[in-house]
Amino acid sequence: MTPDAPAALAAEAGALTAAAIATLEAVGSVAELTAARPDLLGRGSPLTGLRRRLGGLAPEDRPVAGRALSEALATVEARYDARLEELRAAERRRQLEAERLDLTELAEPPPLGRLHVITQTQRRLEDVFCAMGYTVAEGPEIETEWHNFGALNFPPGHPARDMYDTLYVDHGPPAGTLLRTHTSPVQVRVMQNQSPPLYVVAPGRCYRQDTADATHMPVFHQIEGLVIDDGITLGDLAGAIETFTTAYFGPGFTSRLRPSYFPFTEPSAEFDVQRPDGTWLELGGCGVVHPSVLEVCGVDSERWSGFAFGFGIDRLAMIRYGIADLRDLWTNDVRFLEQF
Repeated sequence: MTPDAPAALAAEAGALTAAAIATLEAVGSVAELTAARPDLLGRGSPLTGLRRRLGGLAPEDRPVAGRALSEALATVEARYDARLEELRAAERRRQLEAERLDLTELAEPPPLGRLHVITQTQRRLEDVFCAMGYTVAEGPEIETEWHNFGALNFPPGHPARDMYDTLYVDHGPPAGTLLRTHTSPVQVRVMQNQSPPLYVVAPGRCYRQDTADATHMPVFHQIEGLVIDDGITLGDLAGAIETFTTAYFGPGFTSRLRPSYFPFTEPSAEFDVQRPDGTWLELGGCGVVHPSVLEVCGVDSERWSGFAFGFGIDRLAMIRYGIADLRDLWTNDVRFLEQF
């Protein structure tokens, strides 16, 4: 090795350091900087490779050359770390700027949904009856034949079953399971599981094999009421219907009862509502609960008596909001539904 070899090695280290720093200054992202590190400071980098030439120097020259080489590597390492912080800070600033929120900007409020008109009507009815002292009861929409007909004094083959266009379900014995035709089975379950006195209403979906038209649908909603207490009479039923009519429709409405027939009540009646213009509108059926229904449901008919009533929620919605065609409630036309 020539005498000026240490100086030459130091000069080469200086040149490689300057080139490495220039490279560090040129990169524009953390990813580029990370990718350049092996070429600048890795085991195979030119600057690190100068260490292998230290062995060819005279023993007395090696410390000086080694110190120069270490200083060069330290200079590049320090600049690398500084450049890494600069690029990270720049990227954070760009990210913050991109995600900056203008808190003075007024955003449009999100569109709000609303309850369907049938749901609104059902909840209003529940509120009215709860204010009258009733509780709300629910039951399954797929029922046994016994709960839907048998327990309600509809024996097999009874002509009254012809009033219901029943939809049977392929489950259990033939004609043993069906989509409930009314919410009366809920009353049966309440009498079986609770002791009198009972004041309950049972709202929910019902199903009959009807052709869809302006006043009928195969799926509809009912609310039925049941009262079982000591000494209940037909007069109590008339008073309850009149109280409901005034509470729901307003002081300009009144009600009346007309004789009718239902297997599960005796006597039975239809009840009508008189509008302020004097016209009458049939609303539903009612009557004093038949003693045989009480007995089959486990209620002592000698000790207790009661009344029941029921009417369509869909029809009440049509009356309240002036809807002419029942099918409009099922078309899901937003232009129609948002009116309510």
